[in-house]
Amino acid sequence: MTNQTFSRRNVLALGGAGALATLPLPSFALTGGQAEGLVNSAVADINGVIQSGASLNSMIRSFKGIFDRYSDTSYVAAYALGNDGRSATNAQKSAFADAFSYYLADKYGRRFNEFAGGQIQVQGSRSVNSYIEVRTLAVLRNQSPFQVDFHVSDRPGRPVFFNLIIEGINMLLSERAEIGAMLDARGGNLDELIRDLR
Repeated sequence: MTNQTFSRRNVLALGGAGALATLPLPSFALTGGQAEGLVNSAVADINGVIQSGASLNSMIRSFKGIFDRYSDTSYVAAYALGNDGRSATNAQKSAFADAFSYYLADKYGRRFNEFAGGQIQVQGSRSVNSYIEVRTLAVLRNQSPFQVDFHVSDRPGRPVFFNLIIEGINMLLSERAEIGAMLDARGGNLDELIRDLR
């Protein structure tokens, strides 16, 4: 991967920050209360896994179930693949979405595992264009509290979150940059990336 390629991908990913406001999400009847309810349920399930005393591998499998239940993983996978998905076959897109969901559960499951002994408190919500942002505060032991925002829509016909902002880091943008860098490191070979994500 060259510095030029990395810079190009970073620029494209950061340029997408403005585009987030115009994502093709339909208008919805979703309310702030429903969005907050979804986040409260997801947080309760996450806390249940963290406090279960299960092995990390078992917790990662449980986190995958939580992501499948509460988030729009197919949308996140398609967004992460970005323009590289245009040349992919339907079979490759499906295989990537499946592998990416495990990658996502592992990565963010490990991050959520750091929340053990703390709590995530819903602070409120607001409508932002075609989605609802639910603002939460992560209050952890021996750390300063920090903000975790969930972006919620009902694009797939039910309330789901499709983005997380953790301490100012945008999941959609960071995953697009990271998946692009992984693809570049493999010479653009999507099948190889799919194997490695699993």
